[in-house]
Amino acid sequence: MLDTLDAAAVRRWCAGGLAALKRHQGEIDDLNVYPVPDGDTGTNLVLTLTSAQQALAMDLDTLPDDGPTPHGHALRLMARGALLGARGNSGVILSQILRGFADALAARPAVRGRELAVALRDATTAAYAAVASPVEGTLLSVVAAAAGAAERADSDELCAVARAAAGEASRALARTPEQLPALARAGVVDAGGRGLCLLLDALVEVITGESPQRPASARPAARPPAVAARETGSDEYAYEVQFLLDADEPAVTRMRAELAALGDSLVVVGDGDGTWNVHVHVNDVGAAIEAGVVAGRPHRISVTRFADQVAPVSPAVAADGRAAVVVAAGAGIAELFGGEGATVVPGNPSTGELLDAIRATGAARVVVLPNDPNTQAVASAAAREAHGLGVKVSVVPTRSPVQALAALAVRDPGRRFEDDVIAMAEAAGACRYAEVCYASREALTVAGPCRPGDVLALVEGEVHLIGADLLDTCVAMVDRMLGGGGELVTLLAGADAPDGLAEAVREHVGRHWPFVEVQAYPGGQPHYPLLVGVE
Repeated sequence: MLDTLDAAAVRRWCAGGLAALKRHQGEIDDLNVYPVPDGDTGTNLVLTLTSAQQALAMDLDTLPDDGPTPHGHALRLMARGALLGARGNSGVILSQILRGFADALAARPAVRGRELAVALRDATTAAYAAVASPVEGTLLSVVAAAAGAAERADSDELCAVARAAAGEASRALARTPEQLPALARAGVVDAGGRGLCLLLDALVEVITGESPQRPASARPAARPPAVAARETGSDEYAYEVQFLLDADEPAVTRMRAELAALGDSLVVVGDGDGTWNVHVHVNDVGAAIEAGVVAGRPHRISVTRFADQVAPVSPAVAADGRAAVVVAAGAGIAELFGGEGATVVPGNPSTGELLDAIRATGAARVVVLPNDPNTQAVASAAAREAHGLGVKVSVVPTRSPVQALAALAVRDPGRRFEDDVIAMAEAAGACRYAEVCYASREALTVAGPCRPGDVLALVEGEVHLIGADLLDTCVAMVDRMLGGGGELVTLLAGADAPDGLAEAVREHVGRHWPFVEVQAYPGGQPHYPLLVGVE
């Protein structure tokens, strides 16, 4: 039994809450009363809290010398991670609930019962402030009820206040159909409120060591999607727009007014340091994004058309289905992978973006090809998260797109999945890869010193050649690679490659290596005028 909430308890709460959300993800998704992105609440909450946990895991030990208490620092990391990874209406509101916790408790030397009650009240205030038009019978009602119960407990005993808050939240959740007609028609409770109850129960378990026993939420009666009521917002708006925004508060205030005039389900929340998460339903997507551009710098922009979401957003995983998810930087490379039947994710993805792509395949077995050493850890993290969702994921550690092409070429759905992954890994490993780029600064490499503007030829990550002419260096690099053997050369021309570069290299190989096959494609990748694979 804990007397106070310390940093270690915050970490356990985040992990326990995420585990609970994953266990009940399908149940919460099924509570939705309309199959739109906002309605995929269980998945959105899982992705939001996954981002919070990642922020804690990466940064928990870097407590500033003059900053908040250790538990306050942990809560702030958790809240900021949730904000940056927030998905959907419910995820954004949850990030503000966590921010309210962090702001209330950051400077408190100890977190006992009364401090927890203050934190829940501040969390409620932050959640309501985030929503342009608050609606009762939602996540907002549940957090407000929890805060009220915590205050009425009037105790310094942490366990007593936590239990009172979690118990009243559960009762408030049961009342949500009485407050929101759409829930009553569907015969369900609010999905976001259900997720918050799981988080509060996880907090009780961390404090007391005992898991509260709650009844499972009722699942909705089967109804045609065409007659279902939208969970949030009006049916007259066709698009969901969401983005992160770097801007100052006065500009955000003006943008908020513009977006309110454009649509509904508006939620704009910030972290106090100039980063905001913006969510709105509109018909004029361009005007919504333009409002963000005027206010500051929007990024991670996502737009979803509700009409495309008539099928359930959470795909039914086929028992024997397989898929490949490939990371690609460059339009030409993406087109090649798409032609091989792979799901393509843009370069340098987040764990959440890779996880979304894995789930979107609808397959029970997925192979991920990261194509970059820096993306391999992200791919492994996404694979672990996917396992928790019942999807078996194997990461083939490709370090270049040419290796991924070699791997995809040997895929065979007639093999066992495990054997297929081994064959793909062997094909990728048998493909030597290289890239050519321009040096950006002076450096001492294994091939000697280089200066800015020199042409560098890297073979499997190491500089092998330094030249002055792009074509000459490319040709010399290919000759060196083929000197070790090879039957097939793959060339991918970059976005900044001069016209005819790949063709000139192809012609050279045809003259000097007549028994070697050459395949050349426009890759469109940045930074590297030429990527080369030799098999």
